[in-house]
Amino acid sequence: MPQPSAPIQIARLRQPIGLLIGTALGAALLTPGLAAEPAPFELTGPDLKVSVTRGTASLPISQVPSLRAGDKLLIEPNLPKEQGANFVLMSAFLRGATNPPPKDWIDSAETWKKKDKDRRLALTVPDGARQMVLFLVPETGGGEGTVSDAVRGKPGEFVRATQELNQASLDRSRLDAFMTAIRTQENSHPEFLRSVAPALARSLSMKLNEDCLSKVIELQAACLLENKDQLVLADVHSSSIAETLSGTPTDLALQLASTREAGYGYYSPYIGVVRDLARMFGAFSSPSFEYLPTVSLRRDDNIGLMLNKAPSFAKPKSVMVVGMPSIEADSPPRLRSGAQAPICAALPGTVLPVEGAPLIYSTSYARGMTVQLKAASGQAIEYPLEARADRGGYVIRADGPWPADFRGSIEAHVYGQWGFDRFEGPDYILQRPDDAAWQVKGEAPTLVVGRDNGLTLTGGAPACVESVTLRQGNAAPQAIGWKVQGRDALDLTLPLADRRAGPVTVDVKYQGVAKPFSVALRAYAPASKLDGLTVHQGDAWGEMTGQRLDQVASVDLGGRSWKPDGLTRDGSVDRLRLTAAGEGGVPAEGASARVQLEDGRTVSVPVTIAPARPRVTLLNKSVTPAAATGLPVTLGGSDVLPNNGRLVFSVQAQDGTKLAMTDAIEVATQDGGASVRLTAGSGLQLQGPQVMVATLDPTALGPAFGPLQFRIVRGREQGDWQPLMPLARLPRIEAVDCAGKEQKDQGCTIKGRDLFLVDAVAGNPAFDQPAPVAQGFTGSTLTVPAPTDGKLYVRLRDAQGAMLVVQAPSPAA
Repeated sequence: MPQPSAPIQIARLRQPIGLLIGTALGAALLTPGLAAEPAPFELTGPDLKVSVTRGTASLPISQVPSLRAGDKLLIEPNLPKEQGANFVLMSAFLRGATNPPPKDWIDSAETWKKKDKDRRLALTVPDGARQMVLFLVPETGGGEGTVSDAVRGKPGEFVRATQELNQASLDRSRLDAFMTAIRTQENSHPEFLRSVAPALARSLSMKLNEDCLSKVIELQAACLLENKDQLVLADVHSSSIAETLSGTPTDLALQLASTREAGYGYYSPYIGVVRDLARMFGAFSSPSFEYLPTVSLRRDDNIGLMLNKAPSFAKPKSVMVVGMPSIEADSPPRLRSGAQAPICAALPGTVLPVEGAPLIYSTSYARGMTVQLKAASGQAIEYPLEARADRGGYVIRADGPWPADFRGSIEAHVYGQWGFDRFEGPDYILQRPDDAAWQVKGEAPTLVVGRDNGLTLTGGAPACVESVTLRQGNAAPQAIGWKVQGRDALDLTLPLADRRAGPVTVDVKYQGVAKPFSVALRAYAPASKLDGLTVHQGDAWGEMTGQRLDQVASVDLGGRSWKPDGLTRDGSVDRLRLTAAGEGGVPAEGASARVQLEDGRTVSVPVTIAPARPRVTLLNKSVTPAAATGLPVTLGGSDVLPNNGRLVFSVQAQDGTKLAMTDAIEVATQDGGASVRLTAGSGLQLQGPQVMVATLDPTALGPAFGPLQFRIVRGREQGDWQPLMPLARLPRIEAVDCAGKEQKDQGCTIKGRDLFLVDAVAGNPAFDQPAPVAQGFTGSTLTVPAPTDGKLYVRLRDAQGAMLVVQAPSPAA
């Protein structure tokens, strides 16, 4: 009698579970309620020989990423001649979790038979099939019926098992590729493991045990090979989905799951689902059979089976379960170019970096990969490619030198086969040195000693530049850095800070070319370039534009001496503010000024007399205090704007200025730390061409305080700053307690918040004998003198002339 089915927890299979490399997909069926650590797949099982024919083409199973309806499969055992146990080879096509397959979708062959037609399976993938699974069943007589009943009774479990076994085999291929490359490197150049191992991990989407690479060279490979439990597949199995999708530690969406068979569309769990599969197969166990998962190692037309448990040939006998490729349309990975710029192909073994599919390194799905090269002349050639995980891409395998036409920039396209279908890869721009000289791009810049100078050179193959040096006279050549710009340019920075004026030479050397290309240039001594001086009518300052204006010592204009008052740089243009000293007039339009340079030279500069800048004066202002918080207070003394109030002020045009709707008023603190611009419809109203009214909410200035200033702004022209009024922050006074009349000399106590804003408190308006408040005061109460007229007078720190008047309670009798 078959054993009762145990609960099957397929739902857990959809959860991302961490994977330690070497962990196995299968585990021995455990006593219900118990759990054990899964064993690794390290036992070698039997081999199968499988080929697939589609139309007129036939491929070994290792080159078939997925099957398709109508494909013809030839499956036969590859058992040793001395094989002592007989196996029945069974196949089953599945068509979904809720749709049991018909009986004729399940077939079998007796592998011990002499005739080929009896010992192997010749199958055609039926329409509607979605998965395929193989079984190696020990000969018992009638065992095929038991397996067939299990498959047709609960097809969903075998659908999931097939997917997981196929996924485990693909991930195992990545591990094997990594381990093989590490062993190869150890045997050839172990000193390069520190750089090769991370490249392998990136290509194969794996995470390294970094501690191994910090060991001495002789121990690095042994650490990486022996500590398999420290190697984690860098995908959803070893990190959360959130980490994976954010790019840490690798690009899962385009690498692991770039093909359906590499992730079954989304994120497939891996070996961490051991216990669920153990329960699954345990559900079908009987006194005669138990089910044993296998991991497939596919090489050419051979499937080598790896077991995590020795099979049993005594009851219950072990049925080995083999996952086959899914049945669906091929979906090749979207390979991306890993190159951010043209690639130099001057030396043999050029690498075309690719991103997007670790399976190109660990499987034979991508085959016949080729690069097609097209020269500027239109000539085309093709070379085969070799996938190299340790180098991060495809290596071009050229038997001899490239044709002469292939110089400068070359277009490259990668293509091949993915299974039975054509596989299109990315495009690249390759470059090889040519005989064209390097030249300065555009008009040669004026190089000036005493500072660094930018320079752009153009040539045929900037990606192949090996070095750039600067020479002058008999001095030793100086290496300089460069950046490749586009397909034909190098951006350089020439270090001329310590050079003298005169000829200089830039040498550009290509990889593999002995003689460099030389570009002759000249460096000049720095000198001021004076474009002009602009002065607005009525102003006592002006602005000079040009270059190297730091050499200007003074300017003589209109009988007055104008001195430098601030230099700014606007791109390649210097702007020097000049302020006039003494009395004098402004000359007429077209006059020139005499400029005295720091080195003693005197030069002329043209002067532009511009119209007067807009001018206004403050006409009126009024302050509206905000609703009181705490005790009612009165703000008296000098003009002051409380930070919780509102200011309305008006300005009047002067000196022929006519106001317009496009004008603006800028209000700022005196130190320029905070400012706000009032415009029409946003705090500014035009009364007429002579008067403008502005409304200021001080909160727009942020946490500002102190004297405020304003100016009119018209396009790029600004008027002079003018004082407006102080902005003061107010403390919050919540209560005042005063002693009785007989203790009048004990004074009063002020309670409140932000009392550090108070400078001093007095009991009379003359401010005799005030009580000062210490700097940085943090308390909430102040002891102050008793009032003489029933009021306390509070002087503010932000506006020393402003005073808060607080009504004190009458003292008790």
